[in-house]
Amino acid sequence: MTRPFVRMNGAGNDFVVVNALETPFAPTADQVRVIADRETGQGCDQLIAIEPSATADAFMRVWNADGGEVETCGNALRCVGWLLMESTGKDSATIDTLGGPTTAARAGDHRVRVDMGAPGLDWTQVPLAEEMDTRGIELQVGPIEAPILHTPGAVSMGNPHVVFFTDRQDDAFVRGSGSLVEHHPLFPEGVNVGFARVLAPDRIRLRVWERGAGLTKACGTGACAALVATARRGLTGRHAVVEADGGDLQIDWDEATGHVFMTGPIEIEGTGTLAL
Repeated sequence: MTRPFVRMNGAGNDFVVVNALETPFAPTADQVRVIADRETGQGCDQLIAIEPSATADAFMRVWNADGGEVETCGNALRCVGWLLMESTGKDSATIDTLGGPTTAARAGDHRVRVDMGAPGLDWTQVPLAEEMDTRGIELQVGPIEAPILHTPGAVSMGNPHVVFFTDRQDDAFVRGSGSLVEHHPLFPEGVNVGFARVLAPDRIRLRVWERGAGLTKACGTGACAALVATARRGLTGRHAVVEADGGDLQIDWDEATGHVFMTGPIEIEGTGTLAL
C-alpha cells in the first residue's frame, strides 16, 4: 500500500503529513517507527494524519517517532491549519485533537496563530501521580543536598509538560536529564521535559526533550507551557518570544480568556509517497 504525504516543519519541528479525509490511515506502531526513522525512513519528529471530524474542519491524529499516539502537537497544528486554510481559501480553520479542539488563523506569510486553549494547572490535569502545587512540584535531578535541577513547573497544554528553570541547555544535559524525567513515576502518562532560560521578561530560550520523540528543534506546546510556567513564577510577563533551536515562537497568555495563543512559521519541505 502506498500513500502520498506532505513533508512540513514548524520552527524546525518536522512532520510527515498524510491526508486521511477520504481514505483511512491507520499505521501500526512499527510502521510509524519505520517512517520516522531518519536513517532508513522519511525521518520526522511526528507522523500526522488529517482525518474527518463531525465538529471541526478536520481531526488531527499524532504519532511520535517512537510509534506512540499522543494527544496533540502545537507546531503540527499550525502546519495542518495552514493546509486546511489553503484548501478552502479561508482565513481560519478549526481542528480537533485528542487533546481538545483548537482554531488556527492566518498571521502573515506562511505564519499561523493557534488558540491553544486554557492551560491545565491542577495536578489532576497534568496529570501527576500525587497532589502538588504545579507552580513548583517536588522533583529534582542529582544529589539530594545539591540537585542539578529542582522544583519545576508542571502544565498541561492538552499534553503533559514539566518545565525546569535553568541555564544548562547543552545537548548532553538535555538528553540525559530529559530521558531520565520523561518516564518518572510522578507522571503516569509520561511527560515532555522543558529546559527554560529566562533572558528577559518577554524572552525565553527553550529546549525540549519531547516524550516519545527526544530532543527536537522546537516544541509548540512546550513553548506554551514554558511561558505559562515562567509567568506563574513571576519570571516573565504573560507575553514572550520563545527562542527554539528551529526558530522563534510568539506566545501570549490572554488574561481575559485565559487561553494561550501561539504564533509562528510553517514551511513545506516537499512531497512524496509512503510505501507501507
